[in-house]
Amino acid sequence: MAENGQYFVAVIGGAISGSVAAEILADHGIRVAVIEQNKRPYGKIEDGLPRWHVEQRKQEYGRIDARLKKPGVYFVPSTKLGRDVDFQDFCRNWGFSAVILANGAWRDRDLGVPGAAEFVDKGLVYQNPFIYWYNHKNEKSYDGPRYETPDETLVVGGGLASIDVVKVLQLENYERAMKARGIQTDMHELEKGIPAACKAHGINPQSLGVKGCLLIYRRREADMPLAQPPDNATPEQVAKTEQVRQKMLRLARDKYLFRVQDRRLTTGLIVENGRVAGLRVAETKIEGRKAEPIPGSEKELRAPLVISSIGSVPEVLPGVAMKGEYYTFTDEDLPRYTGAERVFGVGNVVTGQGNIRVSLVHSQKVTNHLIEHYMGIGDGKRNLSGMYAPAEARAAERAKAVADGVQSLPALPPAEVAALEQRIRGLQQRAGYTSDYDSWIAKVTPPDLE
Repeated sequence: MAENGQYFVAVIGGAISGSVAAEILADHGIRVAVIEQNKRPYGKIEDGLPRWHVEQRKQEYGRIDARLKKPGVYFVPSTKLGRDVDFQDFCRNWGFSAVILANGAWRDRDLGVPGAAEFVDKGLVYQNPFIYWYNHKNEKSYDGPRYETPDETLVVGGGLASIDVVKVLQLENYERAMKARGIQTDMHELEKGIPAACKAHGINPQSLGVKGCLLIYRRREADMPLAQPPDNATPEQVAKTEQVRQKMLRLARDKYLFRVQDRRLTTGLIVENGRVAGLRVAETKIEGRKAEPIPGSEKELRAPLVISSIGSVPEVLPGVAMKGEYYTFTDEDLPRYTGAERVFGVGNVVTGQGNIRVSLVHSQKVTNHLIEHYMGIGDGKRNLSGMYAPAEARAAERAKAVADGVQSLPALPPAEVAALEQRIRGLQQRAGYTSDYDSWIAKVTPPDLE
């Protein structure tokens, strides 16, 4: 291996996949610049995992912090590819040995009905900004959009992220209803279970008059992507996974009192007075993976708010080639961006699934974690870090492959390494970063962040 520091790699994104890649590269003696679009590097751990997971989030923050403080890692916050740095120029002209895209999947998949884009924030809301608002709404410095959480909101989805959304709605509505009765409660008490919280205060949940939000899913309840079978699963394993999915949904519904209708496909919007007032849906016929609308089954579902939670895809970045909703990568084991020889991808930017739990579903142990802890059905005291291990392992595997490939290239001359360092320090200075990671995190962490 060449002398330490003679290779320099840029990693775009500092959360789970990006920080794991940075750590692996640094451990190989490769300098790494981590380019993070936010002030803090925690990605969907902070902005996509609802804020009731207090201890679990802190644990994962610590793991990311430890990786980004490794010798040889240069953290560059508040810098976004395509906004602050031109993608093509950065990849082709800056002189990095390689560039790794680990910037996740932050854009909501479109609801998929004509005219939906015209009514965003006009009765139609998407999951990513909604959860971001929920996680940050109590901070004095928060200046983003604010959302209502009316009873009987209609949620389109079916995965773990949509369960997050319905939980937010139910916790907000029951907290509001109980406070109207003079009963003081909060998110943390209600998250342990709405019936249990009501019982502790001597009331019947039904007496509060909350009708509950409605979750609709285009396939069967047993098909909801709350858990996945192993690759090449046997019929018995598929059947077991379907039972687990139904158990997870039943327990969550019993605990948070929301409603579900499966086999419902959105076919159009109901629009009144310039706002979405509900959806037109059709019943579906399920054949394998297909969910086909049944002719003549269409009906209206009216609601004060519609939230779409049907998945996340990578953001559109100027200069980044895409095929449909995804960046163009080749090779599953080491995804290589098709537009540049030394640009690679790790994490959700490759899969487009935008789900920090997407790799966690191939073991019974992980399924139990999901049921007991992520879904909020256990005591919530166990460490959730193991849930992220498969995703971290996958990122590490790809980062090692990049490191091996980089080290097969000619080493950068010292003058080129020095020039890259200078450019990176210029980005840090523009962001106000002082090169001391701990001081920076302390400075940019809101004092009232929950």
